[in-house]
Amino acid sequence: MLFNSIQFFVFFPIIVSLYFLFVYKIRKNWASQLLLLAASLFFYACWNPAYILLILTSVIVTWLSGLLMGKVELSDSKNKISKKRFILVCSLVLNLLILFFFKYFNFFSETVSFVFDRIGVAHRIPAINVLLPVGISFYTFQALGYSIDVYKGRVTPEKNIMTYALFVTFFPQLVAGPIERTENLLPQFKVDHEFDYDRVTDGLKMMAYGMFKKVVVSAQLAKYVDRVYADIAGSSGTAVAIATVFFAFQILCDFSGYSDIAIGVAKVLGFNLMQNFERPYFSKSIAEFWRRWHISLSTWFKDYVYIPLGGSRCSTARRCFNLFITFLISGLWHGAAFHFVIWGALHGLYQVAGVLTKPFRKALLGKAGIISEDGNTKRWWQFVQVAFTFVLVCFAWIFFRASTTADSLLAVQKVLQFPKEIIQSVTGLLNGTIGFGEGFFRPYTLGLKKITLLSCILYIAVIAVISFITRTRNGREIIKEKSLPVRWFLYYAVVGVVFYFMVDAGLFEAAEFIYFQF
Repeated sequence: MLFNSIQFFVFFPIIVSLYFLFVYKIRKNWASQLLLLAASLFFYACWNPAYILLILTSVIVTWLSGLLMGKVELSDSKNKISKKRFILVCSLVLNLLILFFFKYFNFFSETVSFVFDRIGVAHRIPAINVLLPVGISFYTFQALGYSIDVYKGRVTPEKNIMTYALFVTFFPQLVAGPIERTENLLPQFKVDHEFDYDRVTDGLKMMAYGMFKKVVVSAQLAKYVDRVYADIAGSSGTAVAIATVFFAFQILCDFSGYSDIAIGVAKVLGFNLMQNFERPYFSKSIAEFWRRWHISLSTWFKDYVYIPLGGSRCSTARRCFNLFITFLISGLWHGAAFHFVIWGALHGLYQVAGVLTKPFRKALLGKAGIISEDGNTKRWWQFVQVAFTFVLVCFAWIFFRASTTADSLLAVQKVLQFPKEIIQSVTGLLNGTIGFGEGFFRPYTLGLKKITLLSCILYIAVIAVISFITRTRNGREIIKEKSLPVRWFLYYAVVGVVFYFMVDAGLFEAAEFIYFQF
């Protein structure tokens, strides 16, 4: 079930109404838990009912592993650590095998076949034609995080399987996160949350803004991006560059829009999910970008991959290795294809370059007077840092968005032609060989209306302005300070625009969120 679908607009108020009815009338926590668990499984079953078995398998395996590790911890055994490690490894292996089979088996078989072909060995591993279970990477990582937390002693094993199952399958964040931590979300299911007007309206506002970013901004940017990346060879370098920048904002609005809706839905019900985005394109470095982008995943990799590898408390060479491996795995997590691996590797190289050049950059900027002795940086240089970071991120997005590695390399070649094309266009305008009309825009519109291109720029400007205004304060708090007519005008405007674009796209043809494929 999609958040931006008519089905969800019917499902959501029913579940909210039943939940608060259970809270106030039945007054049994197990009953409200059972309601939310049934709703979550139904929510997921709308894609493929059979795949509920996969989620339940993950739930049972990680729940039992937690109980067994807790039992070992309370026993008088002298080799507790080795026994707990064995249980943890079994839990990790079983869950990762399921993930590997459904998401990575064909990628593995194709890679092995490619290698054998190159060395002249006739060998084929048959491909498996199975549908990728939606959200499998998200709920698998959340369940594995629980197992690791129990092993580390960060949390105590959950004895109630229904409570734990709800923690793994909670429908707002089931298929695309945020990937929650055990200590934050699981205890929230053990208490009933009463209706709170301010909290509910706050959640509804988050949902509305998330819908706006998905249904309006992301969906409109997708029209141009999809047209260009479907025919990279036939597109100009300028069009590919524009499409790549548009995609940067498309995926931001698509994914952060989903996160806003998920957090808002949970908030209406009384649950607090972690923040997943914090204006990532205002970052002044790649390291800062990953502290602001998909925060739940980046912190998961930090806690469960980067730090166990040694983190930063080691030699510089080892730290660089840890960073690169972590981002390489992150790229593979996003997709079973080499262009995703390249995307992850690029971000790993960015991080490594940042670590290695930091002392030199700091010394150079200090001598130039850009960084003062107390560590303050000139404002204009901060703008340079933000722009440079955005360019690096956009370059990496090419490999993320392209359908194949060959397409991504072709897109890079096209983008490198962008400066030359711009110079030719400007020269043509100055000498009169090109007019500032349809002829000028034709290489960039690709058969779409000129208004489509210009409206995309307008949508990006709106998101950028909102992000800038809310850089220090919560946007919903700012709106609260406005007069009643202004507040309701904004509410009706956002809801009206979202509804208009949903009708325009087809009420029963809701577009999936980009991160559902992961």
